[in-house]
Amino acid sequence: MASYTAAPLARLVDQFESLPGIGHKSALRLAYYIIGQPEETAKQLASSILEARNTIHYCSICCNLTDQELCPICRNDARDKSVICVVEEPRDISALERTQEFNATYHVLHGAISPLSGIGPEELCIKELLNRVHQGGIREVIMATNPTVEGEATAMYISRLLKPLGVKVTRLAYGIPVGADLEYADEVTLARALEGRNEI
Repeated sequence: MASYTAAPLARLVDQFESLPGIGHKSALRLAYYIIGQPEETAKQLASSILEARNTIHYCSICCNLTDQELCPICRNDARDKSVICVVEEPRDISALERTQEFNATYHVLHGAISPLSGIGPEELCIKELLNRVHQGGIREVIMATNPTVEGEATAMYISRLLKPLGVKVTRLAYGIPVGADLEYADEVTLARALEGRNEI
């Protein structure tokens, strides 16, 4: 930052800018907004950040984020506990829940296998998933990792571990987004759409 900026403001901007998806202009806008708020509002924000950081941990069953022993989904007896949908990040659960079409459970890996980034299977919550399957009662595991090289590698790795356990392993179908034109779809997306076609 320019030298004429007050040091506390510069530090605040630096903190905002270190967050994912926040550029310098957005960080500056957030910093000016915060210092323009009443002291009580700033204290509430700081308190909420500390509370979330200190109380949120992994659910003991699915590794989703929670402030209790079990997350709300694992506590819900109305959910189908025999089906597990495996996702990379907790935010992926929010996306799937918005569809209101899935009434089973989840398992959060907290990443994907990425040798280039130094992330191997041992850095992910894979052993917790295997423990759930070993306990019995699981009839299907849906791999809902992202359609990236890392996501595909992770899905294949986990499916190879699960197949010998006698559990059905499926993969989310990928295809053409609603409202999109075929001519703009890439070859991989088109191939996936053909593979995942359904009878109408």
